[in-house]
Amino acid sequence: MKSRANWGNWGRSSGYDPGTGKLRVILYEYPFNERIRTYLRLEQLFERLFALMDRSDELDHHFALITLFEILSVSARAELKADVLKDLERQRQIMCNFRGNPDIAANLLENLVEQLGACITELNNAPNKLGRALEENDWLKSVRSRTSIPGGTCNFDLPAYYAWQHHSSDQRRSDLCGWVETLLPLSNAIKALLGLLRDSGSPQKIVAMGGQFQQNLPQGRTFQLLRLSLDPALGAIPEISANRLVASIRFVQQSVHDRVQPNTADIAFELTLCS
Repeated sequence: MKSRANWGNWGRSSGYDPGTGKLRVILYEYPFNERIRTYLRLEQLFERLFALMDRSDELDHHFALITLFEILSVSARAELKADVLKDLERQRQIMCNFRGNPDIAANLLENLVEQLGACITELNNAPNKLGRALEENDWLKSVRSRTSIPGGTCNFDLPAYYAWQHHSSDQRRSDLCGWVETLLPLSNAIKALLGLLRDSGSPQKIVAMGGQFQQNLPQGRTFQLLRLSLDPALGAIPEISANRLVASIRFVQQSVHDRVQPNTADIAFELTLCS
């Protein structure tokens, strides 16, 4: 079993200033297609799962298990493994084509090619239906069937699960690690693919005049992810829509007590289009 330390740093840039501890930017991401949308959902769920597993409280481990069930639901699509393998192989071929380029550090390139190869091997060795072993676990099935019911995991509904929650934190964490291990090839692959995708874009500084921005996208190039960095002190929230032809951003403002209202100020932000 791989230790948590070997699962890599799942957190993206936090946006916090290490000197002041204050939030420096908020990073929004918008996927251009359903495949990247699924990858982003899985990434967020794995981040949450690993964070909850690292804690000791039984309530944290309860929500870790619920997050694990969410991952199983998102990854249930039969074509997911094939899509991820196809993307990994495409990225490996792109990296291999850079060999011999004097502008690229050869050792870093080879490390990247090796990492992609390891992801491909891990995923190829995984069952065709990711998480199948977990879905066939009767104890997990009994817990999962009750989590969709509000309050459905009370001790009178699931005494065996209630007893598990009273195990030591080390024992619960060991059980969680065993269940998660079957999904590690998927988490590692998603991490590698999204990391390469984010690195493919070049940020540009933009001002949305009157809180509105629209950009025509160049023909012949397929973008997969839009990233938007914004100063939280501006109090602006971006509403993003995009397709292969155009990207549009409208800034609004809202508190938890008020309706959404247009933000008509000039909003400075950083935009990155990744392909």
